[in-house]
Amino acid sequence: MEKQIEHIVIESGARLDLYLAQHLSKLSRAAIQRLIADGFVLVDEKPRKPSYRVQSGEKIFVRVPPPEQTTLCAEKIPLDILYEDDDVIVINKSAGMVVHPAAGYASGTLANAILAHAPHISVGGAERPGIVHRLDRDTSGVMLIAKNDAAMRALQTQFKNQSIHKTYLALVHGSIKPPQGKIDAPIGRDRKNRQRMAIVTRGKARNAITVYRTLATLADYSLVQAEPQTGRTHQIRVHLEFLGFPVVGDAMYGRKKNSLGMARQFLHAWKIEFALPRDGRVVSFIAPLAEDLRAALRELGFDLNKLK
Repeated sequence: MEKQIEHIVIESGARLDLYLAQHLSKLSRAAIQRLIADGFVLVDEKPRKPSYRVQSGEKIFVRVPPPEQTTLCAEKIPLDILYEDDDVIVINKSAGMVVHPAAGYASGTLANAILAHAPHISVGGAERPGIVHRLDRDTSGVMLIAKNDAAMRALQTQFKNQSIHKTYLALVHGSIKPPQGKIDAPIGRDRKNRQRMAIVTRGKARNAITVYRTLATLADYSLVQAEPQTGRTHQIRVHLEFLGFPVVGDAMYGRKKNSLGMARQFLHAWKIEFALPRDGRVVSFIAPLAEDLRAALRELGFDLNKLK
């Protein structure tokens, strides 16, 4: 059912999208920007851009259409749930699972599983229920799912402010040098292969920063703890390749063969720390390593009890 909202501007100067996000608590800024772009927001009966600066006394009219009809089908796919409340779900995504439908992946995605587990989620878009951020198909580990618009907005704000702390584990080829440091190199599309990302110094590129620390050197491999300070596509994989120590099993950015027989990249979203949307309490969760990653570390003689 369509909703209609009328609002009189109290204070001048704010951007239209920011003003509405502050005064319409049930709608995220992203949702408001979509409504503005689709012509569902009028200021004194005129359409405006999201950047329009509102003036005191203006009348804002907002139409909120019914939720999109989705073609996404709920599928009862088992989920490894680390935590759940009325606002968020924290899961340990398995390797091989695509986050949301895309070309070649119409079913069997995390989105399909989420829709079956929590069918009332209506944020994130019809095809991406509750999806706040993504992991590559073959990267396992911790992910956050928002169950309502307020939670989505709160988590998006934390990601934007870089107040959500994520820690990954990666096994790389070679004895990484220096053993710890910061990789600050912009990332953009590879001009020669649009499926790949690359370090780009010209044209369209976005700043990208990864802080890393070596946890152990194992034969001709290094186990690395990586903390992305930005959220670029394939960031950790691209940065470690740029440093000269590609992720083991990474068919796109790494070596074709590895003595461990890894069938996928050894990259795992290990820890996450964030503030719960409802009360602001800071919590952290660890996603246990999948068995294929544990087996590789055992083969190299690494004491798994150290990963705590």
